[in-house]
Parts: sequence; structure tokens; C-alpha cells
Amino acid sequence: MATLSEKVQDVFNEPGCDKNQAKGTKERKKGCTKQLTPGAAAGGCAFDGAKIALQPITDVAHLVHGPIACEGNGWDNRGAKSSGSRLYRTGFTTDINELDVVYGGEKRLYKSIREILDKYDPPAIFVYQTCVTALIGDDIEAVCKAASTKFGKPVIPVNAPGFVGAKNLGNKLAGEALLDYVIGTEEPEFTTPYDINIIGEYNLAGELWQVKPLLDELGIRILSCISGDAKYREVAYSHRARAAMMVCSKAMINVARKMEERYGIPFFEGSFYGIGDMSESLRQIARLLVQQGAPEDLLSRTEKVIFREETRAWEQINRYRQRLQGKKVLLITGGVKSWSVVSALQEGGMEVVGTSVKKSTAEDKEKIKEIMGEDAHMFDDMRPRDMYAMLKESRADIMLSGGRSQFIALKVKMPWLDINQERHHAYAGYVGMVELVKRIEQALYHPVWEQVRKPAPWETAATPSVSAKAA
Repeated sequence: MATLSEKVQDVFNEPGCDKNQAKGTKERKKGCTKQLTPGAAAGGCAFDGAKIALQPITDVAHLVHGPIACEGNGWDNRGAKSSGSRLYRTGFTTDINELDVVYGGEKRLYKSIREILDKYDPPAIFVYQTCVTALIGDDIEAVCKAASTKFGKPVIPVNAPGFVGAKNLGNKLAGEALLDYVIGTEEPEFTTPYDINIIGEYNLAGELWQVKPLLDELGIRILSCISGDAKYREVAYSHRARAAMMVCSKAMINVARKMEERYGIPFFEGSFYGIGDMSESLRQIARLLVQQGAPEDLLSRTEKVIFREETRAWEQINRYRQRLQGKKVLLITGGVKSWSVVSALQEGGMEVVGTSVKKSTAEDKEKIKEIMGEDAHMFDDMRPRDMYAMLKESRADIMLSGGRSQFIALKVKMPWLDINQERHHAYAGYVGMVELVKRIEQALYHPVWEQVRKPAPWETAATPSVSAKAA
């Protein structure tokens, strides 16, 4: 098995990433993003990226081998929903202490694995390496192998300690763990010509369930979603799919590419955000399946579903377009949302005055230019003071971002809507697009903004005249 450093370099040399392939050998070794400073809040480490990529696998136990703070900070930071098991919502950690740092934490890890199997009997356990346990030399691969042999259950090491890089690297290292230990280890009860994988979809706020009914209607079966609302066995037999769709930009490009190489599963990159992108994704899925042997009537049936759903969605969106027409939106997000949400907002009649591209790839940026034009305002790392100034000067009517920057908009007394992974509303598919437009309209025209922008009573009170004061 390859060492951690070899895995990291393999990910940095990913052939499916055009950005890294354009670099020289020296530049490529540095990776995709600026290396993190230990102890600094840098927006997510490799461990965090690995955890959020795999935690939506709902029926396995996710065991963090490290100090309790690593599990405390990484628990429930992504609102992935489950239609079945709730085990993924339980936080497991070895909670190593000072003595473990001195003498090693491998025995504690082994006992923790045994305790989880005794109490919960999950189909598998995922064990996550962290900075401290990696620095003291704990060999989680060896412990997991011994435990798997002893107890007869898969115990999967996820070797992505935080110090090796940023969140995006952790996503890919999580994918490598699936490729090395999970995918291809089991067989499905049956297969169909309509089996697909969806890679990089995490079922945030239940978004997968807004798309799945349409696929079910077309007879298309999601053999495995990696990893939203997934079960361990589904991921294990995902190598039997006929085609795959990759969501969330290049977060798991290595999984999609290597499954194509190893098992002949063609894939494309698509988005479920916005009416146009949703329709195109359905067409692409149908085309790939037909190319892989599915009946050709799938194409015509797909077009009928698209026509019906688009008509229904536009009828509902048009109720809001007049009140949203020309409204300016500042979009502070990253990855696939930096361009897919732009398209969705434009369909709702709004204008995107700027979008962040801090976590976006070169391909993401090109797509933004295609949608917004060559003069698109893209921000690599917009400072809070710049966000504040932009909103204060009324260059935007509403800000869509994650929870950490909401207070900037609220300080300026401007509407704000959560678009990030912690959100509680699903915006995927045709139904989700209507929901997004509805939520923006509600945020913009909420009566609270009129009230908070009014001068305070003591500011509008009449100032006593000079003569009155003299009297």
C-alpha cells in the first residue's frame, strides 16, 4: 500500500485536473492551495475535507483517532440527510490524552473499534487519522487491518491528517480510501442497463431527494451516491454502474476517473442547480446510458419529462420574476456553486455583481466567464471590509453566502440567504430552483428591513431651538 506522501503526490498529479497538469513538476508538488498554518483557522484542513466527504455514508461508524476537539469541530458541519440509518450522526473518537501521545495510541484505537462493534454492530468502521496521531507515528492502517481480520468486519483507514493540506485535498484522499478499501469489494443482487453513480453529491438538506423522483420515473436507478444518503454496501458495489455523473466540481475527480479506468464507467461533470443545468444533466445521463446499451427510447422519454418539469417550474418562477427583476446579488461561496448558482440566479431575473472563486478550479472560472461574460467580477478572497463596503454602497441588494459572513450583511442592514453546506433548505432540481427564488424574494421583501433602516426615535425627535434653550 502506498505511503501517505505517495498518496498526496498521486493526488497532486491527478490527470483529470487540467490546472495541475499545466504546472511544472516543482509547482505541482506544492499542491492546489496554499499550505495551512498549524493552529490557524484556515477554512478547513485535509482531515475536515475527508470527514465531510465520507460522513454522509449513513450506516457506518465514523471514528476519529485523535484529540476530542477534532471530532468536536468536525461533527455535523454539513447538513447531509439520511433516509435510513442515523448512525452517521453519532460522534466517535478515541479522545487520546497526554499518556497516549507519549506511549502511542494504537491500543486505544483497537479497543475503540472493538467497543463500537460490540455496541452498534455497523457494517463497517471508517477510522480517520488526525495531526497528533500522525505526528506520534500511530499506524492506523496496521490497526485497521488487524481489527478487520479479528472481527470479520471492514475497518477502513482514512489517512488524511490535517497538516498535509487543505479541505479539497482531504476530499480526494477520502476518495482514495474508498478506491483502495471499499469500491469493488461486494456485488449487487442484480444490475440493470439504467444503473448510475452520482459522485460528489452529499444530499445537503435532502437535495438528492429532489432529483431522485425524476430518475425513478425514467427507470434510472442510482446504484450508488458517493456519498449522500449512501449505505456501505452501495458504495462497495458501485463498480457495477453503467455511467456516472460527477457533481461538486473536482472534489472527487480522482474517484470518477479511476472508476472509468478500472471498470469502464464513463462520466461527465454536471450540476443540479438551475433549470438549464438540471435539464442538461438529465440529457447527459440518458445519452451515456444509451451509449452503454440502454434502449434509445430513454432519450425521448427524458425530453418529455424535461419539457413537463421546465413548464411547471417556469410557471411558478414567473410569479416572482417581476419583484426580482434586476436585483443585484453578491455570491460568496466556492466550488461548483460559484457558477451553477450564478446560472440559477440569472434564470430568476437577477444580476450577479460578483462571485467568489476561492475554492474553484480553472474549469469553474471558465464556466463563470461563459455565463457572466469576460468582465465577470470574480473574487479570490474577498475581505470582510470589502464585502461591507460593497453592500454599504448599494452595489448589491442581497448577499448569498455561508453562515460565517452573514453578520457582515446584517451589520449593513441588508438581506442575506444561506447558500452553503449548513443550509436547511434544498435548492437542487426544478423544485429546488423554485424554492431558491421564493426564499430570495422573501428575504428581499421581509418587513424587518424597512423597520431596521428607519432612524431611531431619538434620532428623529425635534431638536430644541436656541431661543427655547435661552428661555
